[in-house]
Amino acid sequence: MLPPIEFFVIVVLISALSGILGALTGLGGATFLVPIYTLYLNIPIAYASGASLISTIATSSGAASAYVKDRITNVRIGMGLEIATTTGSIAGALTVAYIYAHHLEFIIYIIFGIVLLSQVYVQLTKSRFELPKPIKADWTTKVFQLYGKYYDSALKQEVEYYGVRWWLGEIIMFFAGFISGLLGIGSGALKVLGMDWAMNLPMKVSTTTSNFMIGVTAATGSSIYWLFGYIQPFLAAGTALGVLIGAFIGTKILVRVTNKTIRYIFTAILVFLGIQMILRGFGYGF
Repeated sequence: MLPPIEFFVIVVLISALSGILGALTGLGGATFLVPIYTLYLNIPIAYASGASLISTIATSSGAASAYVKDRITNVRIGMGLEIATTTGSIAGALTVAYIYAHHLEFIIYIIFGIVLLSQVYVQLTKSRFELPKPIKADWTTKVFQLYGKYYDSALKQEVEYYGVRWWLGEIIMFFAGFISGLLGIGSGALKVLGMDWAMNLPMKVSTTTSNFMIGVTAATGSSIYWLFGYIQPFLAAGTALGVLIGAFIGTKILVRVTNKTIRYIFTAILVFLGIQMILRGFGYGF
C-alpha cells in the first residue's frame, strides 16, 4: 500500500498522460483512466469510474474552452446533440447502480472492452482520409444548420464542411450517453463516431465538439454516482488535476498534427486496453 502522497502523485501523473490522449482523440481521458486504474493500480472499478467522471468534467472545461477559441468546435451541433446524450446518461447510471449492487462488475469489464474494440474498424477504414469524402446534403443539413468552417493549421487552409443524417447522430448520441453513465466515461469514442461517421464531419470538428459535449454528459451521470457513493474525493481530486493539465497540453498538440496521426494513436490504444479489459472480465488478472 503506497503512502497517500506518493499515491496522489502517481494518480496525477497517470491522469495527465490520459488527459493528453483524451484531448487528442476526443475521449476526454476517462476512457484510458478506468482501465489503467483497475488493471494496474487495483482500484475498484466503481470508484475508478466515479473519479473518471469528475475528471471528464475538468477535461471538457479545459480542452473545450481552447477549441472554442480556435473556432474548431461547432457549438450549435454540440448543443443539439446533448439532448440525447444526457437522457442516455441518466439511464446508464441507474443501470450500473443495479449492477454494482448485485456484484456483477465483470459485466462492466467486458462491455468496456467491447466498446473500445468496436471503434477500431471504423477508425482504420477512414484513416487514409485527412478530410471526409463529400456526401450529398440532406434535409437535416439545412433545417438544423449543420455546417461550419475552421482554419486547419496542419493543412494550412480553411476547411468548409457540412453535416448530414442528424437523426442517426442523435440515435448514436443516446447510446453514447448510456455508455457514459454505465461505464463512468465521457463516451467520447461514440460521440466522435456519431459525428465523424454518421454525420460525416471532419475528424478535428468531431474531436473538439466531443470535448465540448462530454462535460455536460459526465455531470449528469456523476450526480447519480455521487448519490450512490461511488465518488471518492481524494482520488477524484488527483484525477481531475492531472487530466486538466494533460488536456491543456493536448490541445496545443492537436492543432499541429494531422487527422491520420490522431486516428492511428487512437486505434492502437483502443486495441491494447480493450483486450485487457475483456480478459479481466473473464477472470484473467494482470
